[in-house]
Amino acid sequence: MLKKVFGMISLGCDKNRVDGERLLGEVRRRGCEITSDLSRAEVLIINTCAFLNAAREESINAVLEGNGYRGGKLEKIVVTGCLPQKYIGELFPALTEGDVFLGVNDASELFPALERSYAEGRINAVGTGRSGCLTERFVTTSPHVKYLKIADGCFNHCTYCLIPKIRGKYVSYPMEELVGEARSLGETDELVLVAQDTTRYGEDKGENQFVNLIKKISELDNICHIRLLYCYPEVISEELISEIKYNPKVIKYLDIPLQHSENRILKLMGRRGTREEYLALLQKLRREIPGIAVRTTFIAGFPSETEEEHAAMLAFLEEARFENCGFFAYSREPDTPAYKLHGQIPARVKQKRVKALYRRQAEISRAKLQTYLGKTLSVVCDGIDYERSCFVGRAYFQASEIDGNVYFTAPRAEEGKRLEVKIERTDSYDLFGQV
Repeated sequence: MLKKVFGMISLGCDKNRVDGERLLGEVRRRGCEITSDLSRAEVLIINTCAFLNAAREESINAVLEGNGYRGGKLEKIVVTGCLPQKYIGELFPALTEGDVFLGVNDASELFPALERSYAEGRINAVGTGRSGCLTERFVTTSPHVKYLKIADGCFNHCTYCLIPKIRGKYVSYPMEELVGEARSLGETDELVLVAQDTTRYGEDKGENQFVNLIKKISELDNICHIRLLYCYPEVISEELISEIKYNPKVIKYLDIPLQHSENRILKLMGRRGTREEYLALLQKLRREIPGIAVRTTFIAGFPSETEEEHAAMLAFLEEARFENCGFFAYSREPDTPAYKLHGQIPARVKQKRVKALYRRQAEISRAKLQTYLGKTLSVVCDGIDYERSCFVGRAYFQASEIDGNVYFTAPRAEEGKRLEVKIERTDSYDLFGQV
């Protein structure tokens, strides 16, 4: 049996992170050592992203850089994830630095493919695994924050997005397996539910079961809090709103990717909502769930977006008053419908619009954070910020790694534990205080 020391570089989103943890779970199940010191690794797994051209370039560069360890202990490079899943035809003959290539559902084939590679040379094993198979995981996040990927693929056919062509149609993982996986993660302060669209969980089986899944996970004693990411606006039902409102384990926070505010662009994007519906939803959420924090993402510079539509999106931010926002310049991706649209926007104009959106949101965020001055917030400690010589944590309206932080001083603080922090200062992104 193959006994090697494994290292991993995992790129892309938190959903990809879970896929990487499944691969490492296979490594641990086989009794092999996992190291964070890549110079010690005999097998290096590079878990790639292919969502945007920039991500594909980063993934290929990671393989090339990883190849630099060949002079030491490194024997094999495994290239896995979205990049080989979508582009294996051109990738396998060109990226000769890779020894084994796996797709997004091929964790079960990691060791068989590696054993073949040691015997035969380079191996293309993309698509040979047991699709959707849930396996043991090796958690790579902080012990108190863990992710649960509840589905793969996507029902939505947004015209700018490659995900359906990489990961296929939406597939919900069996509820009993997800509950078992959540239980196996051990003591967890914050379990983050993720998928391309969490709110459609169960619809591929005939009936939406997202709220039922939340209820089942809430019954687990080892899960203290549940955070919901990637909730598409048109599927946020009365039932879901009620569950967020009354379930004490569900954090009063929603990530709702809107992508744009203007109806003409939304239609070109293949999005189902409208500006009016989005504003009505936000009003309803804030009325029904006082204090709820809403995060979203927007794409700037979509083909044919006018200056007037850009200005309207800036005005939309003022009206919507989101707690947190992410903004991205439109990336023209081959093999997507939007690639062929007329009116492609120059890169410099797209970047200018992104910066304007960030500036406007910074003003809104600053004003929102200032309302916490002098108040005391419950903050989970994420560790120590050595550069600032203080502890760092998050309030309920801050998701790990994507929103701001609370920096605070205290005689003592334990990672994963909650403390009461009095806020003494704020900026446009973070809060500062003391226990």
